[in-house]
Amino acid sequence: MRLRLVPQKTNWNFFGLSKVTLGFSIAAMIVSLVLFLSMGLNFGIDFRGGTTIRTESTQQVDVASYRAAIEPLGLGDITISEVFDPSFGADQYVTQIRIQAQEGEEASSSDMIEQVGVALSAIDSGLVLPFPAVESVGPKVSGELIQTAVIAVVLAIAAVLGYIWLRFEWQFALGAVAALVHDVVLTIGIFALLQIKFDLAIIAALLTIVGYSLNDTVVVFDRVRENLRRFKQKALKDVLNLSINETLSRTVMTSVTTLIALISLFVLGGDVIRGFVFAMIWGVIVGTYSSVFVASAILLLLGVKRDWSKKDPKDIGGQYANIDA
Repeated sequence: MRLRLVPQKTNWNFFGLSKVTLGFSIAAMIVSLVLFLSMGLNFGIDFRGGTTIRTESTQQVDVASYRAAIEPLGLGDITISEVFDPSFGADQYVTQIRIQAQEGEEASSSDMIEQVGVALSAIDSGLVLPFPAVESVGPKVSGELIQTAVIAVVLAIAAVLGYIWLRFEWQFALGAVAALVHDVVLTIGIFALLQIKFDLAIIAALLTIVGYSLNDTVVVFDRVRENLRRFKQKALKDVLNLSINETLSRTVMTSVTTLIALISLFVLGGDVIRGFVFAMIWGVIVGTYSSVFVASAILLLLGVKRDWSKKDPKDIGGQYANIDA
């Protein structure tokens, strides 16, 4: 017996409450923007600046012990991760410690570095001092990283707009971009609300969310275009409902299997990647929602020009959209 997360044949009306769902999405975006402007994001070291210390020890490193030893120093946000390299010797254990910029200091102070060394030496007799490498990231570099991150997200959305416009029509493009903006804004809003650390890994998660959401949207739009040619007299709302129902099994199975892997990583992956995985889990959920209730709803509002004077192209796409998941 094959596993089915949704019935083989569905005829659900996804646009019965389209005004309610679209209004809910707009309200959620407004709330997210208010949270961002009022509470701000909890920027990590990448965006606030700080100090990176590379440590080396002849003994096995316990990251939790390192963190417990440094936290009493009151240095703020601290990230500790082990570094692995095939070139390391059998008794060479390396870690990377990142400490946020201290108030009123452009660069790392010798006193702070000395305090860290003393704290770690107390729990690791094999620690090599002085530290092999100490680097500082100032506010200017952090500001440039923020600008670069914003540009990366904007360019990704602009590229999506151009791609969908060329592949479909401008109405499809605006619907897809509206869904992507919805996903990014809601993700930023949840990070502002929960004050989860926002660093370069989260920017990578945002770009991944854009790609994931676009994938779902294109599958639905491809089936919409195919059904528009097949059912030339059917109302656009009915064509959209039919198309979403036909691709629903694939959409749900893809989202659920992705969430299973992400939830496992969130529970077992540790603190280092937890923020990234949380962003991905949230993105998969809102991305699946927006593909159905935002992108398609915008397409319904804009309408589609159904010019049937042209011959159908040989490849109308969507040949994989109806694979039974």
